[in-house]
Order: sequence, then structure tokens, then C-alpha cells
Amino acid sequence: MRVILASKSPRRRELLGKIIDNFEIITAETDEALPPSLHPSEGVRILAIRKGAAVRDTVGDEALIISSDTLVEIDGEPLGKPTDEACAAAMLTRLSGRGHNVHTGVAIHYKGKVFSGTHTSRVYFRKISDREIQDYIATGEPMDKAGSYGIQGEGGKFVKRFDGEFDSIMGLSVSLTRELMEKAVGGEV
Repeated sequence: MRVILASKSPRRRELLGKIIDNFEIITAETDEALPPSLHPSEGVRILAIRKGAAVRDTVGDEALIISSDTLVEIDGEPLGKPTDEACAAAMLTRLSGRGHNVHTGVAIHYKGKVFSGTHTSRVYFRKISDREIQDYIATGEPMDKAGSYGIQGEGGKFVKRFDGEFDSIMGLSVSLTRELMEKAVGGEV
């Protein structure tokens, strides 16, 4: 069976490698605009479906296509990837000393069907200083991460604790992906 990961993320590639040995990476441009009234937990599921559908439209529906999207949410507001260093600093300042949700949507496209879901984890940051924020931004790590941090990298030092899945906070819920794959192929993977 041909399996495709519809993501350029090295983190998702690493996480999918826990489930499957052989898969391809194919991505396609996707509209990521969502209505502001849509809750982030539903938004990530919809974006995951869109990303997989864009790849399905280029390769057909015989391949099993796995796609994902992650957003950080605080006070009901989604925090995507920062647009610049000032934006990253504002996000990290907002997260400092507080709890927030990390929503990861996963979608599986296979033989004309779509299976999707969302996993939500709760992450609690310790209080972080302006100097720590500036030093972290200088590493470049926050610039391609939802909420401006990566729990698996230097950003993990800000995390006091979390409730949920480390893998999901990184960007791909391994348990949800496995569950959706089993539904899609009837346990063949």
C-alpha cells in the first residue's frame, strides 16, 4: 500500500515513523483561511482534511494520505505560526505563566473516504522573562511553530507540565493517527 504524508514537517515525519516504516512525502498548496467564528479544535481538523485533499487531487485516491495541522489556543484565540520576531515575542509573552490548549487535527484520505479527528492537550508554561524570550527567538526555533514554541526543542524549557500527548503537542497525534488508519484500512497497516 502506498502511504503519503502530506507535510514537510520534520517533526511529523519523525512521529509517523513510529507507526510506519515506508512512506512518501508529498505536499500541495492549501488555503488555510478559516472563519473567525470556528473553534480552533475544529479548524485544525478542517485544515488537516484540506491538506490531504490537495494531495489526493494530485495523486488519486488509491494511496493512503495522512495530513495534520496544529494550533495553539489561549483565551479562545488561535495562535498559528508567528509572522515575525515581534509577533513571536508577543505570543510567548502571552503564554508566559499560563495554561493553553494545543489542538492537533489528523485526517486520513483513502479510497474516496475521509477519516478525521482532533486531539487536544493542555500545556502550562512557567513564568518566562523578556530576556529568555529574546534569547529563544534568537535561536530561530519559534519562527515555524504554532504558538512560537516547540516542546521537543529549546521551547520545552518553558513548559512546567502538560496534560495530553507529547506527540500531539509536537504536531501529530500518534494514537489518533493509528486509530484513524485502522478505521480506513480495516487493520491492514
